[in-house]
Amino acid sequence: METKISFRSATEKDLDRIVRMLGDDVLGSKRERYEQPLPSSYLKAFEAIASDPNNELVVACEGEEVIGVLQITFTPYLTHQGGWRATIEGVRTSASVRGKGVGTKLIQWAIQRAEERVCHLVQLTTDKQRPDALRFYEKLGFKATHEGLKLKL
Repeated sequence: METKISFRSATEKDLDRIVRMLGDDVLGSKRERYEQPLPSSYLKAFEAIASDPNNELVVACEGEEVIGVLQITFTPYLTHQGGWRATIEGVRTSASVRGKGVGTKLIQWAIQRAEERVCHLVQLTTDKQRPDALRFYEKLGFKATHEGLKLKL
């Protein structure tokens, strides 16, 4: 039987669950601080995202339970004749539902949302230490057409 999943904007009450999911893998456990109370930096970031009309923090829910999360940012560019792009970041699903299609539905939802916002491109990055994630995104139609670089500050 297929899991019924709904999507909605995250609320402040979801922060605890979101941070727990973000830290629930090898890389996330090294950079997130899941403790009680949560560090105030998470609330400040949530408030900045929630107040920005070009940012959406979205959760996937099974009933009332939050089982996935992603952030989608809409950015105007002068390139592509002044087109808009959507960037997907911070994609995580609960360990209990991994491999059950939740991530696929979450990304498909984000692509549909980008189409609604008349974006000409959806982009995302994944850490090179996550080869399974790279294969997952390629299976959904994403192509590694550019080389991404980052500078830690």
